[in-house]
Amino acid sequence: MKALFIGGTGTISTAISKLAVEKGWELYLLNRGTKINSAPMGAKVLTADINNEILVSELINDMKFDVVVDFIAFETSQIQRDIRLFSKRTKQFIFISSASAYQKPLSYYKITESTPLVNPYWQYSRDKIACEETLMEEYRKENFPITIIRPSHTYSERSIPLAIQGKNGAWQVIDRIMKEKPVFIQGDGSSLWTITHSSDFAKAFLGIMGNSAAIGEAIHITSDEAITWNRIYDCIGSALNIKVKKVHMSSDFLVKCQADFEGGLIGDKANSVVFDNSKIKRLVPEYVATVRFDQGIKDSIKYILSHPELQIEDVEFDLFCEKIIKAEQEAVNYFKNL
Repeated sequence: MKALFIGGTGTISTAISKLAVEKGWELYLLNRGTKINSAPMGAKVLTADINNEILVSELINDMKFDVVVDFIAFETSQIQRDIRLFSKRTKQFIFISSASAYQKPLSYYKITESTPLVNPYWQYSRDKIACEETLMEEYRKENFPITIIRPSHTYSERSIPLAIQGKNGAWQVIDRIMKEKPVFIQGDGSSLWTITHSSDFAKAFLGIMGNSAAIGEAIHITSDEAITWNRIYDCIGSALNIKVKKVHMSSDFLVKCQADFEGGLIGDKANSVVFDNSKIKRLVPEYVATVRFDQGIKDSIKYILSHPELQIEDVEFDLFCEKIIKAEQEAVNYFKNL
């Protein structure tokens, strides 16, 4: 079986690429070559920017695939480009959408694939919804063999799930915890969040690749582990052998202080998410998520601490944390002294 991954070296796709090669897939990775070290041994790398449609068309001119997966499409123009490139070259086209596209706020607590897609708070999610609609229309009109996958919060040895972080990633929050500085969590930290390790995600995903029953379908892939944000941070602290100093903040207040947080908070992490995974288990009966978060996060922390290139300082975010926490304390002191 022959597959082409557009991307293939990210948080989700690296684990899938590795497992695909192990399972005997003839795997091609189409990317700009900036993360070539993340490509698994045995994969063939096609170096090009997918946005250079003419060059990509020339590279794959005489090639056909059983599966093409686009991990890095975010807008309908990119989907339309993919349709032009692959409509006659693949038996299955898999688009990586997002579970953040599901209704916000939810009308029912448990999410299925038939939960409405509407997110008025996050442009990223609305763009993913538009991409899905474009693909479904192409499937209905032209029989383009699409499968839509909606991941929720997937982490790996290189990343950890956090409620709030800066533009440079997770390291500044890890650093604050290690220095016993307070970190803040939206709400009271009791909302539920579903977390999936990339190795578990990869197992389900491989079961979808080349699966004719998945053509024309939208499927989310998550674990069955839904835990509170307080528990998530406690597990991170346990992996660091440090008790986390948690400060709880209203999501609305945080967004008013930093407008960029609206999508990721109000449009995503401020909501409880619990998934009904019966569809993926029906399509891939052997799928079971086996990496429990309190175990997986230990490997992530260990890996990050041993790889200095992942320890990217974020002074701006650190200062923001200090200002927010100081403002809250000043407000508390003011009312105490009334």
